[in-house]
Amino acid sequence: MTTPTTRPLPITGYACLNALGGTREEILSALREGRTGLRPPDEPLAFETAVGAVGAPLPELEGALAPWSTRLARMAAALIVPLDAPLRRARERWRAERIGVILGTSTAGAETTERAFKDAVAHGTLPTDYDFRRQHTFGAVLHVVEALAGVRGPAWMISTACTSSAKPFASARRLIDAGVLDAAIVGGFDTLCAMTLTGFHALGALDARPCRPFASDRRGISIGEGGALALVERDGEGRVLVEGVGETSDAYHISAPHPEGAGALAAMEAALREAGRAPAEVDHVNAHGTGTTLNDRAEAGAIATLLGREVPVVSTKGFTGHTLGAAGAIEVAFSAYAIEEGWIPPSLHADPLDPEIPLNVRTETTAGRFRRVLSNSFAFGGNNVSVLLRAP
Repeated sequence: MTTPTTRPLPITGYACLNALGGTREEILSALREGRTGLRPPDEPLAFETAVGAVGAPLPELEGALAPWSTRLARMAAALIVPLDAPLRRARERWRAERIGVILGTSTAGAETTERAFKDAVAHGTLPTDYDFRRQHTFGAVLHVVEALAGVRGPAWMISTACTSSAKPFASARRLIDAGVLDAAIVGGFDTLCAMTLTGFHALGALDARPCRPFASDRRGISIGEGGALALVERDGEGRVLVEGVGETSDAYHISAPHPEGAGALAAMEAALREAGRAPAEVDHVNAHGTGTTLNDRAEAGAIATLLGREVPVVSTKGFTGHTLGAAGAIEVAFSAYAIEEGWIPPSLHADPLDPEIPLNVRTETTAGRFRRVLSNSFAFGGNNVSVLLRAP
């Protein structure tokens, strides 16, 4: 253990939404039972695949927020509800102007724009209720979250592909350490859309079956949708604590990972260094684990180099699919579940394990005392984030 470079940041409330359900209870039940949320897509495609679609009911936006009502915005509205009590306490303690909103997405309103474009092709004009600024742009959902949460601090959106909703944890820490904010709503969302499905299919990265991270017969990723939000504060009674966040950008390739996982390794090392912790103090890794041959082997090598081969490792993408810009925040929530609940889910369909994966990949629900958990998120362009959570 070394001297930490910053204080732990309490997460005083968090909420998650994905193909497993819209409530904590629904999601935990599916994780514990090893029940995937991956299914054939509802929309017809020119190829076979499985997707992690959100089936939970989403609230409609009404009144002044109605023009912003998209699937992405309704996901955000659903996630604000469980945060009502901690947000109320934070507003009373810090004032609305001292609470920021820092979110991530990769698709933004693409799903809404795709539907509007289909209407235009069919009828010759865009739908009268379609508004590009309020429904497509990356910052549109910020207005919705600010309004529903009753906060008025600095707000911005991050879009760095599959690290988009993990990076806000680092941004919030810097703003709080600098005295700009006292609290922040962090996280992010993405929705299923034809653009991402056809794009990953064109790259040859999309599996026709539900994805199987770390398995010897894995063939690629499955795409999912969803989101997660967390309220982080300067101090207070945290359900879990953000102890360190590591960010790197190795820029090895536009889409392929560094073959030795150099950037991934550096991000994990940076998270531990910020927390002042030794590798032996990590009890579990929620791996990025996408299900592609290159990504899984590169990440596995990086984890083994830093943490050894015994630490329990799981990829939860076999449950939800790869939720792209939402993956970082959703998997931070899954990491918090491990700390609070005292068990980790199986890495679905990882058996038989790739013999070139030198890790303790758990293929059954595993009970234990998980005080410190690393959550990894890696993206195109060699963008890497690792978030270290610990028990309070």
